[in-house]
Amino acid sequence: MPAQRTSAPALPTLGGQKRNYRERVADALRAALIAGELRPGEVYSAPTLAARFGVSATPVREAMLDLVKEGMVDTVPNKGFRVTAVSEKQLDEYTHIRSLIEIPTTAGLATTADPVALEALRPAAEETVTAAAAGDLIAHVEADTRFHLGLLALAGNEHLVEVVRDLRKRSRLYGLHALVEAGRLEDSAQEHLEILDALIARDEEAVRAVMTRHLGHVRGLWAAG
Repeated sequence: MPAQRTSAPALPTLGGQKRNYRERVADALRAALIAGELRPGEVYSAPTLAARFGVSATPVREAMLDLVKEGMVDTVPNKGFRVTAVSEKQLDEYTHIRSLIEIPTTAGLATTADPVALEALRPAAEETVTAAAAGDLIAHVEADTRFHLGLLALAGNEHLVEVVRDLRKRSRLYGLHALVEAGRLEDSAQEHLEILDALIARDEEAVRAVMTRHLGHVRGLWAAG
């Protein structure tokens, strides 16, 4: 398991956002967990996290209770919330299931998806690149999630989307920090645009190849930290 960090997580400031704080905070916390900004075994208090978000402690505490139900954190009485650990075996299993679902489903969209619907996902794909270039891991993970779940939604199977959403929540990408420091995360993010362009070109084999490479990073480039 990667060495634990003791510094405060680099969470976004959410004060002034119109969107429901609890939902926004919960999404950002999930992304922070996945990206390794919140580390396994460490205890975080709601007031401390709230200060990072720029909101009151109440929506943070409520969001963390949502994450308790999802198994991402445990409550620590009178202290806060401890991030749960995920084993290498579990991560391998989650990634294997994702590959079985996401690669063929996304490749199949090359012959079925509406080009207009595909183009609507370009902003999310571009946001992953922008966030990667800025070293904003939380924004990168959130945009990455919107892009891939948006693609899967075009297949018309809501249950499939929820299964992958759950698997993504359980994943941990501790290697993202190292990729940012090495200046390589932006190149990885560009694969989202490759996938989109191949889909619009109706090139199913190209989509399958890029998706296979892309998901391979989950337990390769993006995992080691």
